[in-house]
Amino acid sequence: MLERHELEAFLAVAEELHFGRAAERLRVSTARVSQTIRKVERRVGVALFNRTSRRVELSQVGRALYEDLRPAWNQIAAAVGRAVEAGRGFTGSLRVCFTGAAGGQLLVGITEMFRRRHPECQVQIREAQLGELMPWLRGGEVDLALATLPVDEPGIVAGPVLVSEARFLAVPAGHPFARRDAVSVEDLAEVAMLQLPDTLPRSLRADRTPHATPAGRPIRAGLLAATFHEILTHVGAGLGVFPVGANVKHYYARPDVAYVHLHDAQPLQWGLLWRADGATARVRAFADAAHRLMVEDE
Repeated sequence: MLERHELEAFLAVAEELHFGRAAERLRVSTARVSQTIRKVERRVGVALFNRTSRRVELSQVGRALYEDLRPAWNQIAAAVGRAVEAGRGFTGSLRVCFTGAAGGQLLVGITEMFRRRHPECQVQIREAQLGELMPWLRGGEVDLALATLPVDEPGIVAGPVLVSEARFLAVPAGHPFARRDAVSVEDLAEVAMLQLPDTLPRSLRADRTPHATPAGRPIRAGLLAATFHEILTHVGAGLGVFPVGANVKHYYARPDVAYVHLHDAQPLQWGLLWRADGATARVRAFADAAHRLMVEDE
């Protein structure tokens, strides 16, 4: 039998595919994670990961083990969580984070709705930079996150869509696109697309910063940016473009950046995220408050 810390190390590396990020998530050293994985592999008798100097991948046996372990681990953690919550009720605290000014305003509204129903529960709100979102959520620093979708990640639950908004393209103020009323997603083949941190889910990065247009024309990858303000700074400097939601025109007006409607792009969607093994009564009640708030605003 594997011990708990060994299971946690294996699952973390399997999901992060990076020993350093797995160590940050577990709050231990990278060397500790490497030693634990080697110990697990010796016990199993086969390599669970294929390692090179540039990447880490699950081996065939490792992937099979992960697919068997993750659902069972979620069930165990959820069962323990439900037992704890049954004794605690809604007392205690709930930690939630957001990205972007519009996300913060929406989260405040959800929190007010939740507090009216459960005043005994304290809600702590934090702003997360783009690269911090998933590490905070997976590492347990927050219980929920309000972010843009889609997020298709093992062990992470994406709640229903709360808000949909039109997509715009942030371009340098002097760019030819800035003189248009609208542009097409096919026009993205003519510019460099700034890139999001690789700590964000692949599903989200594929949606926000695709490598090709719907017609298959390649989109040139530009610089990677760690924060949203850094993205807009790069845009203003003429280093690339980036797709944003309509709210950005209101919250992030800048003289060096223009926002042009992407008329044929799918709407940008927002929703709550939480860990599958952290779906406590408080988390579920907060998600319900978010849904109720959106229904009342319709």
